[in-house]
Amino acid sequence: MATSLIIVKFLNTLNYQGYNHYELVKVGDNMKKILIADDAMFMRNALKVMLEKNGFEVVAMVDNGRDAVTLTNELKPDIVTLDITMPQLNGIEALKEIKALNPNITVVMLTAVSGDMAIRECIESGANNFVVKPFREEKLLDILLKG
Repeated sequence: MATSLIIVKFLNTLNYQGYNHYELVKVGDNMKKILIADDAMFMRNALKVMLEKNGFEVVAMVDNGRDAVTLTNELKPDIVTLDITMPQLNGIEALKEIKALNPNITVVMLTAVSGDMAIRECIESGANNFVVKPFREEKLLDILLKG
């Protein structure tokens, strides 16, 4: 078992009564590595901020399905979030390729596409969960923490 590390995480640049504010965060074996795949940069960045402040390690952010497959294979994250609508390789095709390479990896579809057919195809292709945008932060975190 790896030894847990204590990391000092800078919370903000406010200087309150001459002191900078820091938060001690204990991380170790339970810190989940995650890869974010979404064609919208604002969504990738928003997810990164949300996940990192909640103890996840974002190992990569990509804007297309082809890079999601390649980097998932190289970096071996615990969880992958995939949008359905992405260039080069859509999220469903990326899901199929990722699951073929690693059937045990957790993949959460995080998309604005919400039709029954899309949901069914994702689940049949191996998605562990399906979250429709916009989503509540608590709901997504609950799903990812169970992943």
